[in-house]
Amino acid sequence: MKLKLKDYRLLVLLLMISSSVFSQFKVTGIVTSEENKPLNKVEIFNSNGGVLAKSGIDGSYSFETDKSQLNIVFYVDNYQLLEKTVSFSQKETILNITLNSFTEELSEIVIQAQKRKVFELSRLKDVVKTAIYAGKKTEVVLLNQSTVNLASNNARQIYSQVAGLNIFENDDAGLQLNIGGRGLDPNRTSNFNTRQNGYDISADVLGYPESYYSPPAEAIEQIQIVRGAASLQYGTQFGGLVNFVLKKPNANKSLEILTRNTIGSNSLFTNFTSINGTKNKWSYLAYYNYKQGDGFRPNSKFDSKNAFFHLGYEVNDKTNLEFEVTYLNYLAQQAGGLTDIMFNENPYQSNRARNWFKIDWFLYNFKLSHEFSEKTTFTFNFFGLDATRKALGFRTNRVNQVDPGDERDLIEGDFKNFGFEARLLSSYNIFNREATFLVGTKFYKANNTSIQGPGTKGTDANFSSALGQYPNYGNQSNYLNPNLNIAVFGENIFYINDKISVTPGIRFEYIKTESEGYFKKINTDGAGNVILNETITSNKNNTRSFLLLGLGLSYKASKSFELYGNISQNYRSVTFSDLNIVNPSFRIGNLDDEKGYTTDIGVRGNINKYISYDFGAFGLFYNDRIGLVSKGLADGRVIQERGNVGDARILGVESLFDFDLRRILKIQNDYSFSYFINASFIKSKYTRSEVPGVINNQVEFVPDLNLKTGLKFGYQNFSSNIQYTYLSKQFTDASNSVTPSLSGVNGIIPSYNVLDFSTSYKYKMFKLEAGVNNMLDEKYFTRRATGYPGPGIIPSAPRSYYVTLEIKI
Repeated sequence: MKLKLKDYRLLVLLLMISSSVFSQFKVTGIVTSEENKPLNKVEIFNSNGGVLAKSGIDGSYSFETDKSQLNIVFYVDNYQLLEKTVSFSQKETILNITLNSFTEELSEIVIQAQKRKVFELSRLKDVVKTAIYAGKKTEVVLLNQSTVNLASNNARQIYSQVAGLNIFENDDAGLQLNIGGRGLDPNRTSNFNTRQNGYDISADVLGYPESYYSPPAEAIEQIQIVRGAASLQYGTQFGGLVNFVLKKPNANKSLEILTRNTIGSNSLFTNFTSINGTKNKWSYLAYYNYKQGDGFRPNSKFDSKNAFFHLGYEVNDKTNLEFEVTYLNYLAQQAGGLTDIMFNENPYQSNRARNWFKIDWFLYNFKLSHEFSEKTTFTFNFFGLDATRKALGFRTNRVNQVDPGDERDLIEGDFKNFGFEARLLSSYNIFNREATFLVGTKFYKANNTSIQGPGTKGTDANFSSALGQYPNYGNQSNYLNPNLNIAVFGENIFYINDKISVTPGIRFEYIKTESEGYFKKINTDGAGNVILNETITSNKNNTRSFLLLGLGLSYKASKSFELYGNISQNYRSVTFSDLNIVNPSFRIGNLDDEKGYTTDIGVRGNINKYISYDFGAFGLFYNDRIGLVSKGLADGRVIQERGNVGDARILGVESLFDFDLRRILKIQNDYSFSYFINASFIKSKYTRSEVPGVINNQVEFVPDLNLKTGLKFGYQNFSSNIQYTYLSKQFTDASNSVTPSLSGVNGIIPSYNVLDFSTSYKYKMFKLEAGVNNMLDEKYFTRRATGYPGPGIIPSAPRSYYVTLEIKI
């Protein structure tokens, strides 16, 4: 059989089509500025999402694709975004690009719109560097898109678009971050794994996971939050991950200077100054943050100093080294807690003038990043902490008692730990489909001490021990608490087809916690004579190993719609603060580690870019939950006991809807106009307990309704934001005490609502910000503290004002 000429032509045409379909096209080029200067670290995105490449120091880049046409986005900070559609007809294509810098004529609204677009292209996709987020409930807070009070770390505004967060609002300067969610205690964010640029920053990840340090909001680029399924990659906790990603050095300037000065109510003054830049293969960033003020109550002045330094060295296109150090020192006077009667009389009173709190925090981290190939990446973090926290004051369960002026209670904690975490992420093919696996290991060793005893008799912040003067002081203890944690973890994304992925995960944990020390029982008679002086020693060693399992599912019908779900086991170790500290507000019962699991299901995406949404339901099943219960004694007294209360079930719906009113109303580009509503509806109860009267009670720190909603408006260089927050009432103990205790420790936290307003205007290198927090002057509280800064009710701030001037050179 002979082929005709037209058959040959048809065969050649089919071969050409086949070749073009299955060809791998290589794209190379150089990105330069309008002055023909090579631009470093320009990110090149596929407009459908995902990073294709990043330019090097000489501006060069390259990537490969099997698509014959791509819509490509080029962007680097301080330069205008460029979007280009490119068709490929040859094996290799050279594509040189020129980017224009931001000009003074380009309004702040347009610049922010470009940054938002890049953010949408780069936000937490299935894989980011050496982390897997497929099928997980993830949220990102973008700080440079916010018109909020950054100077005082106003968490109510900063986290306004993170669903369901419950926040303790202790002060008006944001000295500490206290966020929780889904029924988890917000105290010092202790139910999250808190990290800075990917490494741990809490006091002790296992034994004392409280974050006395959190970076200033003015230094943060974005905050990444992954809910309960983060337990597989980040370890033992129920809340998930909070990772503060700090701003990066300017990749295309050798020196950039930023300074921000803020004044506000109650003699508030803050300064944030940073310098950064890149020179050849070296990059650096350093900042200093100073805060001082008198506080909104008597006896609540503070002084805080925070410094940070980052040094980076790009060995070559594949290897990068980074070194970071962080130092925080702050001293705060603590006004003490209130009873309900005192709060109703005057929520801003104080009868504690001798209570002080001091933090000294030193963090360090060394990071190695290496790309073995386009498909395989390795990161190694070596990190450590050397820190102390000291609390001094008159602390009694009778918070309305006048301070007699005797010796004060002194608690000292020393935290020394170090560790490393190594991660390897690689893509491979299985059954003709690409898959991605992550394997990692973590080593963590801590050596901490906890000492309690008599402090000085004076009024100043003298944290010296006075044991020699007061040998018979009632609250005395001294413990050494070493911890060892070794973990191995892995996750793998399997793509069933172009839309469906399945991500199983596993984590093996080896935990060894020890506690060696003593506490004293000292009783005296009415005349002060010692009738009992007993030293009770303990030497505890608790070793356990176990597996955590999880599974994530994702269905991406399009780039604007995703259905996700996951289930993951969780675990939380008993903390040594539960065991070591003598507290007049409660006694310690039997304590064991907490276990359980979290499940999420939800949909997220956008509708024609008019409405973006994330709507989902969750279940948190918490076994052996630690909490407070009221117990009656044989002598008729009622005391508080802290122990494993029982099993709890927390179910809820979380939603975030963001309406782009500018697009909906077809307003021109010089404007920004949007409305958001963030609401969570949660039901909770204890399903099992050996404590009488607890089963079917509601779980602590769970408001039925948690609502944040706001309107954002901008025109050219002007931006404004008004936000309303409402939380319904919540219980503070497992007994669901309604009648407040005399100490103020127990009882309901009543519902409250707060209105905040902030605004900013930019002119050339200057930016002016101003705002009013708690505009309606709501008198409310979010916390009943069992220890410092209480015990008792800790009021939240009344109406306050601030003004910030920023200069950027």
